[in-house]
Amino acid sequence: MHMRSAAATPEAYLDQLPADRRAALAAVRDVILANLPNGYEESVGSGMIVYGVPTTRVALPTKQPLWYVALAAQKNYNSLYLMSVYANKTQEQRLRDAFATAGKKLDMGKSCIHFRTADGLPLDAIGELIASVPVEKWISIFQESRRKPSSRNNA
Repeated sequence: MHMRSAAATPEAYLDQLPADRRAALAAVRDVILANLPNGYEESVGSGMIVYGVPTTRVALPTKQPLWYVALAAQKNYNSLYLMSVYANKTQEQRLRDAFATAGKKLDMGKSCIHFRTADGLPLDAIGELIASVPVEKWISIFQESRRKPSSRNNA
């Protein structure tokens, strides 16, 4: 459960957090922004900071950006959502290997990594993962995931 935020901007989102949470999320945000490929946009949605493909590039029924990365303060920890890791087993393995190499404990849900401080994350590797999927590729991955296989029988 994440702490619901009514913040309209990423800066306002961070400003409302206690100092330790703000420092952790700001450090991870800096890594995201430094590595985010051109074309993704930062916004606030669903009570978290979201990095996604704008609705002008891909139309979703929700009228929301196509999420690529998100950052949130939860009740007892922080979460970093890496949708590419959820969508791609190679990306997931790269993430797992980076945590192992760095000697850090990976606490991961389906698409989110739980952390308390930025020091708990292999930030260089996370930056590399974020940098590795350009907008066009992410749109293609998303569109491919929505197609029904033509060989599937509905019988």
